[in-house]
Amino acid sequence: MKITRKSFLWGYAICILSFLATTSCKNSAESDNNVEDNYSENAPLGSKNEIDKLLSQENQVSFFQLDSIKKFYAVNPNPVWSDLQFRTSFIEVLKKTDLEGLSYSEYHGQDIDTLTAHIRELNNKERSRLDVLLTDAYFQYSNHLLNGKIEPRKIHEVFDIPRNEASFTNLLKQSLEANDFEVAFKKIRPTNPIYTQLISALKEFKEKKEEFEEFKDIEEGDLIKPGMQDGRMPKIKFRLMALGYLKNIDPFTYDHSEAVQEAIKNLQLDNGLLADGIVGNSTIALLNIDYKDRYNQILANLERWRWYPRDLGEHYILVNIANYQLEVLKNDEVVSSHKTMVGTDVRKTPIFSEEIKYIVFNPTWTIPPTIKSKDVIPGVRKNIDYLSKKHLNVYNANGERLDPSEIDWNNNRVNSYTYRQNPGGSNPLGVVKIIYPNKHLIYLHDTPSKSLFSRNSRAQSSGCIRVEAALELAQYLLEDQPEYISEKIEEIIATGKTTQVKMKQHVKVHHFYWTAWLENGKPKFTEDIYKYDKKIISELLKDSKP
Repeated sequence: MKITRKSFLWGYAICILSFLATTSCKNSAESDNNVEDNYSENAPLGSKNEIDKLLSQENQVSFFQLDSIKKFYAVNPNPVWSDLQFRTSFIEVLKKTDLEGLSYSEYHGQDIDTLTAHIRELNNKERSRLDVLLTDAYFQYSNHLLNGKIEPRKIHEVFDIPRNEASFTNLLKQSLEANDFEVAFKKIRPTNPIYTQLISALKEFKEKKEEFEEFKDIEEGDLIKPGMQDGRMPKIKFRLMALGYLKNIDPFTYDHSEAVQEAIKNLQLDNGLLADGIVGNSTIALLNIDYKDRYNQILANLERWRWYPRDLGEHYILVNIANYQLEVLKNDEVVSSHKTMVGTDVRKTPIFSEEIKYIVFNPTWTIPPTIKSKDVIPGVRKNIDYLSKKHLNVYNANGERLDPSEIDWNNNRVNSYTYRQNPGGSNPLGVVKIIYPNKHLIYLHDTPSKSLFSRNSRAQSSGCIRVEAALELAQYLLEDQPEYISEKIEEIIATGKTTQVKMKQHVKVHHFYWTAWLENGKPKFTEDIYKYDKKIISELLKDSKP
């Protein structure tokens, strides 16, 4: 075939064009690959349009904090989680939330894992969804850290502590700028050492509950005192061995030996019982609590510490209602500890915080409304001598003292009267009460019944808190006022006259409730006297996602 100059030039041109096209396609493919590579590193994760579409859809049931993330993206329209390191760091934080008794699954864990595993294959809509899911997870986890998963008023009849406040949006911005999530989480995570200690205890008991099966109950029965024999002793010894209190002993004997006695004492000490080495039904109940129960108890206490205030102050009184214990703390150091008596299950001591305003020596006792309506008035209606036996006086609205024999006790007017007991040896408030005004009419006070502090169970009051060595506590609170040295206070008490002293230093009283903590690195538990733990665990399990 004859090749003309013209056909040669056309052929050459076609070859050149073909080469250029091939090169262009190759470069285009390489460019696409580079886009994916850049995307997987720090390219935008989605787009504003897709995010807006996602958040404008109806029935947004898949998001936990829809209102919060809508407001967030309204002022921060760009994707948040484009930086690979920042995104990966946050996902790792979420995966470790079980260390605090929370769960990755509660923060879109499965969806996040699915999307990030195929991130190079995601379209713009899917990438946008991943960005929104991560933002929603951030808000949800932050909210759980700051105020817990459960509304505490579902658990408590009275829980009068305000919710903790924080701007999650500002904290997220600060974390982005610092490229570090601890910037945010350090400001919202509970700061009390008990919380940190419980995290380590949770890990320990998680391992133990997975290692041991649930305990079979040891039967209740008569007291087993040291030196006695009982058919339940082999079971008791095996249980003490499983709990780590007893080693190197023959468990098949029926004797309550000296070694067993020491083990029982240690068990009782760790759980707030009188350490006498005697096996009664309270001790049997302790032995029947397995590791799963203790694990759940720690979960419950981690949750309640997320409810409590982050800043308790520099100088404060901390009351653990469940453990019948009061501590005075100043600059994170324990100044003094006092045993307490708290409200019965029917008249529970409430959870709240208030500042001490004044101290009253030789206090009168004004009967609170509940006791007045449920005890005093019914008592008088049965027997008019009730008031004289209880050393109570009756006053009308004008403060005039009334003669009980002239009162029509069947008239509802008696409900409006004030019933008061004067100072004296029979006054249940003793010689001093410490007042931090509150709507619950709760305060700290002395008691003439000192022997009651030696009991294991001390939920015996009508809600107020009886304090062992209450006078010494009052003297400490007034030590910044030289005119009220101990000798002066003794003179005031000797007069028998009611004397009120205004506080000058600022000291708050925190009424809290917790049943698990660490002491000298060792887990300690106390009885859940108001049965709050079970309610918390029930709510936590109900709210948990599979």
